[in-house]
Amino acid sequence: MTQKEFIKKLDLEGYSYKIEGDKIIVTHRGDVYLESLTSLPPGVVFSNEGDVYLNSLTSIPPGVEFKNKGDVMLFSLKSLPPDVVFSNEGDVNLDALTSISPGVEFSNEGDVQLDALTIGGWFFEWKGNIEGIDSKRLLNSMISKGIFER
Repeated sequence: MTQKEFIKKLDLEGYSYKIEGDKIIVTHRGDVYLESLTSLPPGVVFSNEGDVYLNSLTSIPPGVEFKNKGDVMLFSLKSLPPDVVFSNEGDVNLDALTSISPGVEFSNEGDVQLDALTIGGWFFEWKGNIEGIDSKRLLNSMISKGIFER
C-alpha cells in the first residue's frame, strides 16, 4: 500500500492524522478500525487515543510504530520485520504470528499474546518464563538473539 492510498483510507474513515517528513502519524481521538487492510505503507505511527484494529494485515513494513493509548490487534500477521516498535499502553495481540525478526521491540504497558508462536496464549503465561525476570524483558532478549526468526 502506498502512503497516498493509506491517506485516502484515513480520510474516508474520518481518522485524523498529520504528516511529519516521511511519516504519517495517526492522531485520531478514539479507536482506529482498519480491519480490511492487508498492508501498510512504511513510516506509519499510530498515536491515537484508543485501540488499533488491523485484523487482516498480512504484512507490515519496517519502521511502523504503535504509540496508541490502547491495544493493538494484528490477528492475521504471520511475521514481524525488524524495527517494528510497540510502545502502546495496552496489549498486543498477535494470534497468527510465527516469526519475529531481531530488532522488534515490545515496550508496551500491557501483555503480548502469541498464540501460534509459544503456548497458545499470553507470553507471560509461558512455562519457560524465569521467575523474577519480567516476561517482556525475556521476550525482547529472545527476539534480539533471533530465537523467533524463521
